[in-house]
Amino acid sequence: MLFVLILAGVIWGIGWLMKAPIRLRLVMIAVLWVAVVAAHVVLPPGNPLRQATGGSAASWLVLGGVAALIATYGRVLGRLRRRAEPDPAGPTPAPDPKAPFTPAELDRYARHILLREIGGPGQRQLKAASVLVIGAGGLGAPALLYLAASGVGRIGVIDDDLVEPSNLQRQIIHADDRIGLPKAQSAAQTMRALNPHIEVRSYTRRLTEEIADALFSDHDLILDGTDNFDTRYLTNAVAVRQGKPLIAAAITQWEGQISLYDPARGGPCYACVFPVRPAPGVVPTCAEAGVAAPLPGVLGSMMALEAVKHLTGAGETLRGKMLLFDGLHSENRLIRVNRRADCPICGAEAAGGWTAPDAAQ
Repeated sequence: MLFVLILAGVIWGIGWLMKAPIRLRLVMIAVLWVAVVAAHVVLPPGNPLRQATGGSAASWLVLGGVAALIATYGRVLGRLRRRAEPDPAGPTPAPDPKAPFTPAELDRYARHILLREIGGPGQRQLKAASVLVIGAGGLGAPALLYLAASGVGRIGVIDDDLVEPSNLQRQIIHADDRIGLPKAQSAAQTMRALNPHIEVRSYTRRLTEEIADALFSDHDLILDGTDNFDTRYLTNAVAVRQGKPLIAAAITQWEGQISLYDPARGGPCYACVFPVRPAPGVVPTCAEAGVAAPLPGVLGSMMALEAVKHLTGAGETLRGKMLLFDGLHSENRLIRVNRRADCPICGAEAAGGWTAPDAAQ
């Protein structure tokens, strides 16, 4: 048994000298443990190799179980600590929306200012705006990047997940060296690196009814990039209650959809278009059905584009319309969506819903 422990120490030492990742060193030691246990199972009693490694597999199984418990405890404790820790970079200083653009900002936003539909006044509106993005995953990642690049003055991002290896196939705001870091913090780091002239606020927690009202009240526009219907309906209800416009998108496999829900200005809300939530399992998530890597980038970029148009008044938004995107067959469809008078969320008789003001007001 002592020989195996020494061998494990040698493996660890060689890995340390070669600067191999800790995870790789642990995997090599785990392979050694499996080989020893297999030898005890396969070889007959009294075999010299079995005698040299303790004579029985029982002690190795116990040792492996203890190591697994310690590793699991450490992983869970690390996750809890990371979620409890504040963003290590701290809040960025809030930009003064009334301050004149600095030469660096003018240079950065020159291509926007050249656009007739945006210009200097539109860029100032972006600087004065505050946008909340729910979810820093596939849809949130590109949306956050382009909101930051566009010069939105204050961006909030809320997500309670941690960065995992499988996220990196499509969630381009994260990086391999941030695996295990809360997504909201990782997204904030990337946005600050991309544009130091904006304020970023990250919230490592799940959106709940208890915090939604206070969080939404600090923002002018809400973007929903989540992948579960509970959060989508909650987001819609709170946005309607506060009269905040909501840009929401959804994706699966090769297809996506996006719309601007804004009953305060005559459009439908999310519940008008989707009055009944699908039964569990009817609409599979990306983890269940898969998703083409660039697809979230397409729809997430569209979300940011709709946000820029809404905030600056440029062009025509998707209020009252829904864009359906089919990436596999390179097809787009634009359909009209209407507000429902009997909607339990935004209808005139909805309890706690939003009633659009008269046109004369």
